Parts: sequence; C-alpha cells; structure tokens
Amino acid sequence: MNTENGRANRHFVFASSLSLIITVCFSFFGCAGMDGYSGESLFPEDVRSVCVEMFDNRSFRRGVEYELTDALAKRIESDTPYKVISSQQRCDTVISGQIVGVGESVLVSERETGRALEKEVQLQAVVNWENLRTGELLIDNAPVSASASYSPWQNQGFDYASTVAANNLAQRIVELMEKQW
Repeated sequence: MNTENGRANRHFVFASSLSLIITVCFSFFGCAGMDGYSGESLFPEDVRSVCVEMFDNRSFRRGVEYELTDALAKRIESDTPYKVISSQQRCDTVISGQIVGVGESVLVSERETGRALEKEVQLQAVVNWENLRTGELLIDNAPVSASASYSPWQNQGFDYASTVAANNLAQRIVELMEKQW
C-alpha cells in the first residue's frame, strides 16, 4: 500500500509540475510581440480638429438628421481629443454621412388586443471622415447602425427613442474614429 501511495504522489507531483511548466510557457508565448500596456491615444494624433457636416437624410422621417449631427458633435467634443469647428477652412478633417434608414418595429405586444407595449427605433447611416490636409479617407462609406426601445405605456414616443438611437449611433461613429489595432 505504501508503494501505491508513493507512486500516486510521484504522479501527482509530476502532473502538477508539468502543468505549471506548460502554463508558464503559454503565458510567455501568448504575450510574444506585445509591449504591454500603452499610454498612446486611441485616436489618430495628427488630427486636432473636426468639422461635423449636417448628415443627409434619405429616409422619410424628418428631423433625425439634426439629432444625429448634434449628438455626434457633442460626442466628439466629450469623448475624443478633437475640437469641433464649424468652418471647413479652419479644420483638419471633415466628418459627414447619410442616414439611409429609419425603421420602427414592435418588440412586445399585448396578447389580447395586439397593441404594442414596447417598440424599437432603428437608425442606419453611412459615414465618411476625410483628412483635408492629405486628402486621405480615414473612414470610407462605413455602415453604422443603432437602435433604442420605447414604450407608449410609459409616455415615451418615437421622438424620445429616435433621440436615444441618435446618441447611440453617434457613439458608434466615434468608436469608428479610433485607430485600428
């Protein structure tokens, strides 16, 4: 019985040592080519200012283009190192785009009457971002979409949801402005 215990202990020590060696090797090889954390900005550093043009609206819902353009300008100011400038002659880059779709769908309906309890607004856009100094397209016709839900039973309407969806879409556009990894 002692020899079996000794053999089991040796197998356990061997398996533990082997797994430790494998874990250490994978941790070193898994990080090969990486320099660790970086304090580098997520956004292109050669850009200092952005002109946000009014988005074109190809949908039948009017007013969403104003909400999106306003939300995008505010989001750029708060989430990026860039300054929003209204004049194309004084800025480094121009961001523009088109709203290509504004949709609305029912998420939840009442079983007996079929009335909508919760709805959703979907916004789809195409975005361009051009560096005016070099002529380079930093974003070239990138499709972006976002949505927001609302409930008529909570005194929320399409206008409320379209504003929230425009803010979500602006956030996604700012995420597109980040440098590729």
